Amino acid sequence: MNRNFLLAFNVVLLILVGILFYLHFSSAKKTDTAAVSVHDTAPAGSFRIAYFDMDSIERNYAYLKDVKNELKSKENELNGQLNTMKNRYMSKVTKFQQEAQTMTQEKQSAMQQDLMQEQKVIQNKEQAVNGELQDESFKKMQDVNRTIEDFLKEYNKNKEYAYILGYQTGTIYYKDTRYDITSAVLKGLNERYKSKK
Repeated sequence: MNRNFLLAFNVVLLILVGILFYLHFSSAKKTDTAAVSVHDTAPAGSFRIAYFDMDSIERNYAYLKDVKNELKSKENELNGQLNTMKNRYMSKVTKFQQEAQTMTQEKQSAMQQDLMQEQKVIQNKEQAVNGELQDESFKKMQDVNRTIEDFLKEYNKNKEYAYILGYQTGTIYYKDTRYDITSAVLKGLNERYKSKK
């Protein structure tokens, strides 16, 4: 009797496990189907991506060219000031080297101290100039990026594209030229810039 009871018990357990498997996998199919149907509700073709060529923007966007010229001009001006300081310093060094043997020990020490101080001033000025140029460049480039973003928001006001990317070599490995909006972006950016001048 004990054997028959165990056999009947195992059969019942096997049936219950089979029912559980059936219920588990049949409910998984329903949730998968539900998940798919939720994603299928988006209209076909609504997710479009366009791109513009950053190299073309860098070469042909008038505002960006003006910003780069302005930054280059400022860099030249500040480097000119630095070079004037360095040339004056080198003249003093040369003069010191020529006259050092005729100077007293005290005068040599005083001149060396003076030259060391001037060298520190030049180094500090160089660091300040580099920092100023980096800050100015960062601010100007942020403004250029903001200008491009603002234009793209206006350009895409009809929500035709989900994303508009700036293409640079090595960042995207395939691009379909049907979605290249570079000429339209460049034309619009330049027109907008000319109107603000």
